[in-house]
Amino acid sequence: MTVRTRRWVGTAALGALAACGGLSVHGTSAQTARSTAASTIVTIQSATGSHRFRVEIARTHAQQDRGLMFRTDISPDGGMLFAPYPAEGPPREASFWMKNTPSPLDILFIRPNGTIAAIASNVAPFSETPVKSGEPVSAVLEISGGKAAQHGIRVGDKVRWAPASR
Repeated sequence: MTVRTRRWVGTAALGALAACGGLSVHGTSAQTARSTAASTIVTIQSATGSHRFRVEIARTHAQQDRGLMFRTDISPDGGMLFAPYPAEGPPREASFWMKNTPSPLDILFIRPNGTIAAIASNVAPFSETPVKSGEPVSAVLEISGGKAAQHGIRVGDKVRWAPASR
């Protein structure tokens, strides 16, 4: 088999695995990761009102490393809350990227007092450019790109969430 043929066969096999839901992300299928993730309602109080998002919670180092990679099915009011951030240790400056993330996201960096420290809007899919919080944060919220602007969410707005549920 030539190198070109082997590449094509490998690509076709990966495509078939992805199509049938068997493509693995860090040893766990994306579907299984979603079905076992805890979720919560995040509420952001802005000048335009109260905005609710039903999000998955990434608590562990492994969950935070994976984040929303490979995901194309983020609901309009969905996303992921990284809390606590970091998974171990006190709040610190956060640095996120969009490697293997096919959907644009708004990344909201949340201070220990629950206010938004910074918002990275419509971060480009697949970008490996670091997106930093600029100060220590204790949580990070990823939502669909453009949602923060659509809802008038700004730096300083208050963020709260309920205890996790399955």
